[in-house]
Parts: sequence; structure tokens; C-alpha cells
Amino acid sequence: MLYILALLIGVVAGLRAMTAPGAVAWGAYLGWLPVAVTWAGFMGHWITVGIFTILAVAELVTDQLPSTPSRKVPQQFGARIVMGAFTGAVIGATGGATIGGLIAGAIGAVIGTLGGAELRKRLAIAFGKDLPAALVEDAVAIIGGLLIVVAVA
Repeated sequence: MLYILALLIGVVAGLRAMTAPGAVAWGAYLGWLPVAVTWAGFMGHWITVGIFTILAVAELVTDQLPSTPSRKVPQQFGARIVMGAFTGAVIGATGGATIGGLIAGAIGAVIGTLGGAELRKRLAIAFGKDLPAALVEDAVAIIGGLLIVVAVA
């Protein structure tokens, strides 16, 4: 089950790179993710929560800008894989499976990046514009991230 949750947090990172670490940091801060005695203990610190929350909100705003590059360009894609791997490793650390979580999170980020781009494109066509599709994707990433960290507890 832990590997599935690590994969899913990677999918969230593929949708919104900073939402995944934001959700994981909040989960650690609120005690939902038992990482205090692991290498990932810093994720529960209020400074970490603040930084990742600010980055997640900034990403939600900048994603709506027409100048924002595609998530599939190397820099964006790479950042999503890194964040998926990192957050998957944090999830894995709760059960002593850091490396497995890292791998699952990276795979999930690839799935979320490519699948999220395709889903958003189809939703934008269905809605007739991109903004509603982007907002649906935002909601899926935020709610999904929170549900995943709660499921670890």
C-alpha cells in the first residue's frame, strides 16, 4: 500500500510539482505522516511547511499565465520527476522504504505529467477554454495530495 501511495503522490507532482511537497509537508506537520524520527523529519517543521505552501500557491497562480511553458519541456518535466521522487521517498520513509518510495514517486510523476497534460487538453476542448480545465486539475492535485497523506496515517 505504501508504494501505491508513493506512486500517487508522484502523480500529484506530475499535475502540480509544488502541490505534492506542500501536501506532504502539511501531512508531516499535522502528524499524519510519521517522519519525525526519519531523514525526512524536517518536512514537519513550520518553516518547511511555509516554504512549500508559498511555492505551491505561486505555482497555482503562474500555471494560469499564458507565458507558462508546457509541463513537458525538459525543465518542467524534470522538476516534476524530482518532486515526485522526493515526495515518494518521504512517503516511503514512513515505513522504512525510502528507495522504493523514491522510485514509485518518480514513475508516478511521469504518469501524472503526461496523463495530466492529455486530460487537461481534453477538458479544455470540452469546456471551450483552458481556465476551467486548469482549475479542475488544481482541485484534483490539492484534494488528491491531502487524501494521500491522510491515507498514510
